[in-house]
Amino acid sequence: MRWLYTLVFFLLMPFVLLRLWWRGRANPGYRQRWAERFARLPALKTGGIWVHAVSVGETLAAVPLIKALQQRYPQLPITVTTTTPTGSERVKAAFGGSVQHVYGPYDLPWLVARFLRTVQPRLCLIMETELWPNLLAGCATARVPVVLVNARLSKRSARGYSKVGLLTRDMLQHLTLIAAQERSDARRFRRLGVSAAQVVVTGSIKTDVTVTDAQRALGASLREQLGAQRYVVIAASTHAGEDELVLDAFAQLRAKVQNAALILVPRHPERFDAVAALVQQRGFVTARRSRADVSAQTQVLVGDSMGELMGLYAAADVAFVGGSLVPTGGHNLLEPAALAIPILQGPHSFNFAMQTRRFRRAGALVEVSSAEQLAQCWQRWADPAIREFVGQKALAELNTLRGSLERVLVRIEGFLV
Repeated sequence: MRWLYTLVFFLLMPFVLLRLWWRGRANPGYRQRWAERFARLPALKTGGIWVHAVSVGETLAAVPLIKALQQRYPQLPITVTTTTPTGSERVKAAFGGSVQHVYGPYDLPWLVARFLRTVQPRLCLIMETELWPNLLAGCATARVPVVLVNARLSKRSARGYSKVGLLTRDMLQHLTLIAAQERSDARRFRRLGVSAAQVVVTGSIKTDVTVTDAQRALGASLREQLGAQRYVVIAASTHAGEDELVLDAFAQLRAKVQNAALILVPRHPERFDAVAALVQQRGFVTARRSRADVSAQTQVLVGDSMGELMGLYAAADVAFVGGSLVPTGGHNLLEPAALAIPILQGPHSFNFAMQTRRFRRAGALVEVSSAEQLAQCWQRWADPAIREFVGQKALAELNTLRGSLERVLVRIEGFLV
């Protein structure tokens, strides 16, 4: 099955490259550094730890893990791979030159083998569920242990993997350890053929999120520019189809709370211009973070910068977490929780089912399914006393989940001693 997969992948390569070129129309980074995707790499230090992420979400999740590894194993070089320019930008912003960063190779056996010969890692850490058959088989051949960190497997993904059961079982047997976020994830991996000895539940390392002084300072600065006494709501990590609903809800909110301001943060940078244009078409006084033109007259601030989401959250009173009013699966609730901000999200949160369940049960999260419901919640939470009460519940629930990073590090230590 793996060789059939390889043949299909190889035959599709012209289309893969054409898609890469096409995506470069919106983000020129997709048209750069193609050689790295074919494992033609610059000179790298060998014998260290390879951390493989994908894009922004996985890279941000990996940041505290990588920093902890740098502190514990300063003698080992760390190579971080991503597959998107936005993920690449996050690595460079977080670590500068303190890690080695290249794009990950396409999942063809000879490219994976070339990559491994160049990097020669002692350990491979794969973030979340970025599973590729030839990558895992290549690590097994090179005798490189592979740990799937922060692993999650939704019901939808499990059904997809089960449809190619032979390929999935062959692939998963090459994983040395799966550090699953919750018991339901571990259960789904076992149903796909993973042995009980391969899986351990460590929780999500995202629960160890911290808020830096710089992030709080950015939030305070933006809040001062918007107007310290204004009611500020944020809609973060929104996807196509959501922005319109959010703006509908905000228009309804402003009919009741005239000094309200919205921070709107699209998930993908290639949508920044389109979302800013949409806001202006709706007639709102618009500012863009990239232009630093926010003022007390701003009604909607478009968060079109990279790596500043926590600082933007810090400027807000209430958070709506996107990817959930459309069937994308939701996004991380833990960042607003770390700031003790009340949280709203839509009904499509299957990628973060455990977080959703825990925060809803704690009274720290409200689910909305329409622009009208979103506007009603925003209006109800205009009361500072209610916001404080719900926000503290969010922070308290987050604190009960902490400690996952240390549990992962203990497991990793066994492969590096």
